[in-house]
Amino acid sequence: MTKYLTPEGLEKLKKELEYLRTVKRKEIAGQIKYSASFGDLKENAAYDMAKENQGFVEGRILELEDIVRQAEVISKKKEGRVQIGSVVFLKSKEGEEKFRIVEPEEVDVFKGMISHQSSLGKALLNKPKGAKVIFATAGGKREYKIIEIA
Repeated sequence: MTKYLTPEGLEKLKKELEYLRTVKRKEIAGQIKYSASFGDLKENAAYDMAKENQGFVEGRILELEDIVRQAEVISKKKEGRVQIGSVVFLKSKEGEEKFRIVEPEEVDVFKGMISHQSSLGKALLNKPKGAKVIFATAGGKREYKIIEIA
């Protein structure tokens, strides 16, 4: 399945992948070697933890390789409609907000990057400027009006 990523998001994932391959793998290999030197591996908590870390890192490497392989850098396709990669300016009773619609791998709520799979993201997708969207949150329903799409 294609992953539509921003250029910045793809670069961030590639950097993480490179770090895990070149730095973290070596660190964990060193931890395994060191902890194995303690002797009996059956009751060696440090060895077990190092092996567990190795499994986690190798799993993350496989996950990132898959994402990068499937990645397609976002390019504007539907003029005037919200899509993955769009920056959307919204207005509600509480004021104005700005969000960028991204794949789940790029979500960063502190930077205003929300998933297209979130309740707000789903409500916004394919909507034009001026549309009103209503979506559910843990605190109840919210309503926004799309005032600009960039």
